[in-house]
Amino acid sequence: MTSVPTPIPSRTQYVQEAIKHRILTGQLPPGQALVEAELAAQFGVSKTPVREALKTLAGTGLVEMSQYKGATVRMVDADMAREVYDVRLLLEPEALRRSVRRGASLDEAREALTRADEAADTAERSLANREFHRALYLPCGNPLLGRMLDEVRDQAALVSAVAWAADPSWEREAAEHREILRLALAGDADHAAAALRAHIASFVERAFPEARLTDEAVLGEASGEDQA
Repeated sequence: MTSVPTPIPSRTQYVQEAIKHRILTGQLPPGQALVEAELAAQFGVSKTPVREALKTLAGTGLVEMSQYKGATVRMVDADMAREVYDVRLLLEPEALRRSVRRGASLDEAREALTRADEAADTAERSLANREFHRALYLPCGNPLLGRMLDEVRDQAALVSAVAWAADPSWEREAAEHREILRLALAGDADHAAAALRAHIASFVERAFPEARLTDEAVLGEASGEDQA
């Protein structure tokens, strides 16, 4: 029986993933110009797949397109961090709560946490941390909720990359991740959600003190309403 060959990713997909990886690992910092001709030469492709990749990345919020400046890596400031983390703060703890309550497997979260602890560099650790969070919310039982969080996932990773460059705080965050997972594995949905909410809020407030998060979400954590 003839085996079916694995499909080769399109040039556009390949370029898109490569540029995204460079952005999220800090190789292409915020504000960096993304020149189509230079990128095409680097990846050995024509400018067309580069142009399409940049358009897609602009749609996900990682790249900014300007008629006069061309494409650049999106700048990260307190306003951007607040917008992204408000969404996470409002949706992600609830998604985790649902994952725990429905008894979803969290093996992938455990594995991602191990990869983050064993990471050899910041890039590897960042990618593992993204997978950890995704493994907590994706099995929530509501595909739309998972997709909504996926939509801000790259932007949240960009905020993290900028924050880590200024203040490498992954040891503290790793300890918080372990506690969140411990509560989730114990079946304590409400306290796991509260711990995740506190983790998300404290990170952005440390990194961008001027970013005020949604009052209702912060008050919800402070009042302990998730522990009722």
